Amino acid sequence: MRKKNSYASRPVKSASLCKGLLEAWPFLGKSESTFMARRKESGLDFLASLPWPLSLVLGVLAFVAVRYGGLVFANSQNPILAAFGKALANGALSPLAWMALVICWIGAGASYLGASKRAKLLEESKGLDSIAALSWREFEMLVGEAFRRRGYDVEELGGRGSDGGIDLILRRTGKVELVQCKQWRTRQIKVNVVREMWGLAQHHHAASVRIVCIGEFTRDAAAFAADKPIELINGAALVALIDEARGSASSSTRPLRPLQADLPSCPRCTAPMQSRRNRRTGETFWGCTHYPQCNGTRPGAPA
Repeated sequence: MRKKNSYASRPVKSASLCKGLLEAWPFLGKSESTFMARRKESGLDFLASLPWPLSLVLGVLAFVAVRYGGLVFANSQNPILAAFGKALANGALSPLAWMALVICWIGAGASYLGASKRAKLLEESKGLDSIAALSWREFEMLVGEAFRRRGYDVEELGGRGSDGGIDLILRRTGKVELVQCKQWRTRQIKVNVVREMWGLAQHHHAASVRIVCIGEFTRDAAAFAADKPIELINGAALVALIDEARGSASSSTRPLRPLQADLPSCPRCTAPMQSRRNRRTGETFWGCTHYPQCNGTRPGAPA
């Protein structure tokens, strides 16, 4: 007896299909040439990085699309497509639909728990002593959340990056910035650490670098960073950053102090600029931080 040449008679490997979709999902529409593209991550990691309500909605949409999407082909004039559509409408991919829904909702749960933990860290970290008591992973999460409250898209590498010096990748308005977190209190950050991060920034074509610690930086480290888009955030500056981020959660209209890497660069020497005021006219403008050695200016500084 000849076998029926029908899609309905062929077993569907739901688990294999689901695994393939989840592995491909984060990279759909992205090319290898993407500027400082996101590092490879699993489907669950991708879902957990999304806002948890979005993961919930994606789960419902994925279930509906997989479970009932075959109705589109059921009335097709093409016999092969019609057979395929009827097989789907009869529930051939129901296991895959339920699997997609469950995985998306697991990702939503992980996202919710992660967001809650980061908010708690930000709320409870009110001084260097409490920050120093955190684990290295919690320290990175705390710094990442502080930048997230400033409007950045934050990618936490959590020690899984191939470049050991990069702990966070910040993205905003098309710019990519690299962050290294050093939870050293009794040791000063030396110039070799800053030099290494600058090399990574040039390798990845990043716009700027930020190195965060709870201690201090050596004079050589500060001198090396002075004429480059590198911001050295010591313990006192970190506490101020966290305090401002905590305040932004309760008052969306409260302006945040601009960090060095947020400031425009000098058109002459590319150093960061600061807001200045013309004594005669009272107008504000951007002036080079290397003044009087450099007289570079830009208009449009905030009053």
